[in-house]
Amino acid sequence: MLALVFQYSLSPALAPKGKISYIPTLGKYLVNSWNDGCADYPDEGLRNECRAHSGVLRVSGCSTLFFLLAAVAAKLKPSLNREAWPAKYVLFLFMVAGSVFLPNSPIFSSIYINIGRFGGILFIFLQQIILIDLAYSWNDSWVAKANDAESEERGSGQKWLTAILISCGVLFASSIVGVILLFNFFSGCKSNEAFIYVTLVMCIIITIVQLCSEESSLLTSAVITSYAVYLTYAAVSKNPNGECNPQLGEDSVLDIAFGITLTILSLGWMGWSYTADDRLSTTSGNQAPNTLVELTFPLVESGTPAKGLITNSDLEEYANRVMDNDCMEVDDDNKPTFPCRINIVLAMISCWFAMVLTGWGTSTASGSTANPQVSGVTMWLIICSQWLSLTLYLWTLVAPKIFTDRDFS
Repeated sequence: MLALVFQYSLSPALAPKGKISYIPTLGKYLVNSWNDGCADYPDEGLRNECRAHSGVLRVSGCSTLFFLLAAVAAKLKPSLNREAWPAKYVLFLFMVAGSVFLPNSPIFSSIYINIGRFGGILFIFLQQIILIDLAYSWNDSWVAKANDAESEERGSGQKWLTAILISCGVLFASSIVGVILLFNFFSGCKSNEAFIYVTLVMCIIITIVQLCSEESSLLTSAVITSYAVYLTYAAVSKNPNGECNPQLGEDSVLDIAFGITLTILSLGWMGWSYTADDRLSTTSGNQAPNTLVELTFPLVESGTPAKGLITNSDLEEYANRVMDNDCMEVDDDNKPTFPCRINIVLAMISCWFAMVLTGWGTSTASGSTANPQVSGVTMWLIICSQWLSLTLYLWTLVAPKIFTDRDFS
């Protein structure tokens, strides 16, 4: 919210002839700080967008630094992640307020923008894990509800299975429509067409392989396919060649909307994934202490889910063994949490959100781009990260079939 306020409200007021510019001394200093480096752009639209982007980068930079500091603090003492929240809020607000007085160059326009791009690319991989985790949990939850309903009354579980099929249909249909629109609006360049064809082929392959797996989940493939199509759009919309990019020089409202939605989804998952066990576990919630409990490590912690039945004493022994090295603590329900890793993920989310709002640090206006080289590099970074993510996901499906003697559970 602060980033949007800085981008659309505070930034116009800090224009060379904006409202704040008329404040003696302080107004002039703030205007110079926010317009530092933007005056080199020949177009007024580019200068305005440069200044607006600087507002987003200030909030995002403070948020990234805040969560990295919180990660270090949680590494030293995991319980600090749940303590002193009023002081944390005040610290963050002071950081944001102080950033208003910092000049764009080199802190934001040179240093943090590259940190943000790197963090945003890392988060693309993490989003893949998040979506896979959500899709599997979503599918398992509805299948479990279908089984429970079927056990109570024969035929009553059909509605949950139908809901899964409808969800798959909606996701696949939207993906097909997205591919058609990509061909319609972004064809004309060999690079764009290659991106779209590769995405289409890889999505078909992972869907087929997923269906042939022992634990098939069509819903997971539908979610991953939709996300892959979105990443293709994000890549081709950064193409600096105006002949095959009709959005060049325009704000990509659709990209921003999808980015904000994925950010909210990821933030929600960060909290949900650590409480999901109680809702999705097949064990009773009224177990007595020291009985067997189901332990599910979220995907973000290890890259793959690790499930097994262990006793509370085993869990305590494990916690004592890895506490110092793995930034782990055990909550009141004897479940492991990793506060320093959570904060690192939140730092990456901060980077991703900034890249969404600033077009990955590229300034475009009037059908042109001020930094086509950066835009081209961003295009390739996004599409390559998509290819790598899909390849890794495909490998997780194929590996158990190739190495049958290994345990991938």
